[in-house]
Amino acid sequence: MATYFEQNRASFVDGLKSFLRIPSISTLPENKPDIRRAAEFVAAELRQAGLTRAELIEGEGNPLVYGEWLGAPGKPTILFYGHYDVQPVDPLEEWKSPPFEPDVRGDDIFARGASDDKGQTYILVKAVEGLMKSTGRLPVNVKFLVEGEEECGGEHIERYVSSKPPQLQADAAVICDTEMFAPELPTLCVGLRGIVYTELHVQGADHDLHSGVYGGAAPNPIQAVAEILCALKDREGRIHIPGFLDRVAPPAPAERQAWDRLPFDVEHYTKKEMGARELTGDPDFSLFERVWARPTLEVHGVRGGFTGEGAKTVIPARAVAKISLRLVADQRPAEAAEQFRNAVRQVCPKGVAAEVKLLHSAAPSLVDPGNPFIRAAARALTESFGKETVYIRSGGSIPVVGLFDRHLGIPSVLMGFGLPDDNLHAPNEKFHLPNFYRGIEAVARYLEFLGR
Repeated sequence: MATYFEQNRASFVDGLKSFLRIPSISTLPENKPDIRRAAEFVAAELRQAGLTRAELIEGEGNPLVYGEWLGAPGKPTILFYGHYDVQPVDPLEEWKSPPFEPDVRGDDIFARGASDDKGQTYILVKAVEGLMKSTGRLPVNVKFLVEGEEECGGEHIERYVSSKPPQLQADAAVICDTEMFAPELPTLCVGLRGIVYTELHVQGADHDLHSGVYGGAAPNPIQAVAEILCALKDREGRIHIPGFLDRVAPPAPAERQAWDRLPFDVEHYTKKEMGARELTGDPDFSLFERVWARPTLEVHGVRGGFTGEGAKTVIPARAVAKISLRLVADQRPAEAAEQFRNAVRQVCPKGVAAEVKLLHSAAPSLVDPGNPFIRAAARALTESFGKETVYIRSGGSIPVVGLFDRHLGIPSVLMGFGLPDDNLHAPNEKFHLPNFYRGIEAVARYLEFLGR
């Protein structure tokens, strides 16, 4: 088996480049044809890998790709998940090479989607291909479900999974859409934050007003947005939403102790990785707790009034703020959204009306590291990288993990091979090719362990 993987590294990279050249940006309508091309590319790769069934699942939204090989009766069934859609590339001028012309520089391949998530999805496909080409069969049963809306809400896959189709029955899911804690350090992510993403709409007068004529008497929606936000989250980073923190389950002492042993340079994290002057956040909690095990309230944008060049003395009639709440176990999205609405209602300044619109949400997840599918993954990673696997959580959200848990009743094994400096969603996204190669071998080894 190892010989096949070693001999075909160049062809694996060539295939990945072909995948990365497809500008499958799911948020832009003009890229709809590219979305379909990417879906068809994945289906073709699954067929070439040796799966007995590979097809597109059409529906309202971008197509899903389903594939299967069920030739191991009595053995576990693994559901592989990935996504073929990518983020927009703006700002284009900051890319050192065109985002959809993959460029290998040193040990890294640069392109939009290189790490999130085309490169990591391709790992799963090539791991299965390697086993099939080497032995003619797989040690376990496998199914693939690859979507094209992860970066824009995932409504198609949510409807499909919630229908509980029999063909998705499996013992566990495997997802490569997370990162290693540090280079050369094999990592399993056992916890993800959920999300409630909203828009806060604030209305003042029924039309824009002249600030000289009406200033001092007219309500200002942008000022009101600022007042609402400062009332719900103070200068120290503490969240003041009644009931919002009641369900938060603190990490166990053993988990905190494991985090303390992780190789971590706070100065590098702050100055190099983030490019920030200093860290902020609730001082009552450690950094890892703040980014992995505590909920957040973040403002992503404020729209309203005059923002063009020069001056225009206007009091705007309305303002909009985009706000997200990250959730942790055991918080519930619907409950958190309602708590947020109630809190906004309570602190809304006089003279304006405020409305919270929910754009999308996802539940948090937390998996027991003692789960046998997690333990087998840790062993496969340790043997592939030659170092003991570490367990972390992630501050991000992967909505499908909650879907698999709620509707299919299966745990998700988060075997990520990205690195913290991969520039996800930013210019010059990259994937470290040594991780790509060893990731393929680690996933194949994992399937062999499960087959025993």
